[in-house]
Amino acid sequence: MKGLLKIITGVFVILVIVVIAAFMSGVVYIVDETKQVVITQFGEPIGEPITDAGLHFKMPFIQQAHYFEKRLLEWDGDPNEIPTKDKKYIWVDTFARWRIINALSFLESVGNEISAHARLDDIINSATRDVITSHLLVEAIRDSNRILDTEEVEIDISLAEEALERIEVGRSTLENLILVKASKLAPQYGIELVDVRIKRVNYVEDVRNKVYDRMIAERKRAAERYRSEGQGKSAEIHGQLAKEMKLITSEAYRQAQSIKGKADAEVTNIYAQAFGQDPDFYSFVRTMETYRNTIDENSSIILTTDSDYYKYLKQLK
Repeated sequence: MKGLLKIITGVFVILVIVVIAAFMSGVVYIVDETKQVVITQFGEPIGEPITDAGLHFKMPFIQQAHYFEKRLLEWDGDPNEIPTKDKKYIWVDTFARWRIINALSFLESVGNEISAHARLDDIINSATRDVITSHLLVEAIRDSNRILDTEEVEIDISLAEEALERIEVGRSTLENLILVKASKLAPQYGIELVDVRIKRVNYVEDVRNKVYDRMIAERKRAAERYRSEGQGKSAEIHGQLAKEMKLITSEAYRQAQSIKGKADAEVTNIYAQAFGQDPDFYSFVRTMETYRNTIDENSSIILTTDSDYYKYLKQLK
């Protein structure tokens, strides 16, 4: 039993030594999930790129494994001064995401990621320049006609240079055009461009102030339109309010006059009934009220003896 244990231990030790020797001699190499490998022999690539993860074997000393990323890689370019179609110079700063789709072509054409970045500088910057110079400044700045398309504010874009510029393409479309142009050249280097974006657009000094003034004018124009619309709505509401107040006042006056007419009719009816019951008494009371309202201690009256106004005074004798 002890002899068998010694044999197993010895075999295990020998296997460990063989594995270590294999790794140290370069016979065995490991490919990670995130990597791909190209094998070269005396500096010349042999076979297809190895993309499967796991343990792999190669000839020691004369063959070498070159590792490349399978994941997305970042490219961040330097800002470039580019003229637009309307002759306005701007600084355009772009970035991109790319990956190695053919490690063999990548090794043969650029060799490593540093050289690939230099090649991408040429490809992407050239495509960016072609696209930007073929379009107006506003296309690279704005991506929609949101202000122009607002339902409440209808802006007549034919009103000379103060009017807001309507874009036909937009920034997102320009980015797609740059990607399409750059993607035509990238595959020959074993590279696939996944995405290209404009990170920043800045103006040269002589354009910046004009652009800021234009932006301010656009916003003021839109604000003025909103203000005019609000004033119109306010006038409409006030007009409706005045109309309703006039209707209410007219109806109230009509009802008041109707009530007053009914009251006057009722008073007249009461007076008529009272006069009908005792005309002489009614005449006496009304005459006394007239005396009280027209004659006081300082009044002097000159009447003829046959005046009806005097008839009750004559009866006092």
